[in-house]
Amino acid sequence: MIKPADRLNHFQTGIFAALDQKKDELIKQGKTVYNLSVGTPDFPPSQDVRDTLIKAASDPVNYRYSLGDLPELLEAVRDYYQRRFGVQGLSLNEIMSVNGTQEGMGHLGMALCNPGDVVLLPDPGYPVFYAGAYFGQAEIACYPLRRENGFLPVLEEIPESVLRRTKYMVVSYPSNPVGAAAPVSMYEKLIAYAKKYDFLIVNDNAYSDIIFDGRQGISFLSLPGAKDCGVEFFSLSKSFNVTGARISFLVGNKAVIDALKLLRTQYDFGMFYPVQYAAIQALQTPRDVILKQCEVYQQRRDALCGGLRRIGWPVPDSQGTMFVFAPIPEPYTSSTDFCKELMEQTGVIGTPGTAFGEMGEGYIRFALTKPVEELEEIVAVIDRSGILKQGR
Repeated sequence: MIKPADRLNHFQTGIFAALDQKKDELIKQGKTVYNLSVGTPDFPPSQDVRDTLIKAASDPVNYRYSLGDLPELLEAVRDYYQRRFGVQGLSLNEIMSVNGTQEGMGHLGMALCNPGDVVLLPDPGYPVFYAGAYFGQAEIACYPLRRENGFLPVLEEIPESVLRRTKYMVVSYPSNPVGAAAPVSMYEKLIAYAKKYDFLIVNDNAYSDIIFDGRQGISFLSLPGAKDCGVEFFSLSKSFNVTGARISFLVGNKAVIDALKLLRTQYDFGMFYPVQYAAIQALQTPRDVILKQCEVYQQRRDALCGGLRRIGWPVPDSQGTMFVFAPIPEPYTSSTDFCKELMEQTGVIGTPGTAFGEMGEGYIRFALTKPVEELEEIVAVIDRSGILKQGR
């Protein structure tokens, strides 16, 4: 009998696959389902992006191995970073594409870590952060994100013995799953720590264009000294609604870029040319289009969070991302149990906070991927179910 590698024993079937299976079961039972578990934008890519992809895909020449990134693509990223974030002086050899941040982050540990290196990860945090460090044979240490601290890292709580062995530390703001935004002062302090203890900062910058209440999404690389000790994953998925195209970039410290490039030559032949051309077009999208989309996400945030508060569920407003991280209502104490009960009684599907780490216990994550009218309907369904009043 062929058995899988022992390393796979550390992983389970993805929570999203399990939730999708449960969704199918509810539908077969004839129940109405409201799936707020997966953060796939419901907005279409722009017509210009689709037309560019179709045109490029009609050219047989573009079906060759690309073996790397088009210079025009790297220039488009460099120019976008200067125009959007004010990042000056990026060289083309400080930028590379990856097939989505999920893939890039999943391989980063293999490119950087040796056994005994420490990788610092947020808890709650996105599962691929863990997978990437694990595949790099690193020792994983988590720093807790607590509501009372604004879901920000408390660097003073991390032991010096850990900091001195740390190879890289992952940060991600606006943060999936917790929906927190970070002030510039947090990044400035983090840069000082990274230089003092000689570790790398890896910033996951997927949601800088989905940020609410007048906050400004930034690039960590716009701050003095950031490129000396850090890199940033920059994704087109959420800003430009191209999640399935898997377009992301690693930007920043050249030594890190070179390491991941070398690793990538061993398992990949480069991004499909039509996707590269579509990415170039996406990066030309007028800023007002992105801002209008963010306004819609904020309206959805207001409809869901405000509506749930009105019916007696004290859910705080998300500060950014397309997610809401809601504390589960009393008397429930288990995120998983509450998610199951919510699905059974209302058809509303969220993701238990424990899918993102131990510190996620006591929370459920909802995705803002439905229009306002449907979110208002979801609030009404939850209210009518009486689930918030059980045990009181």
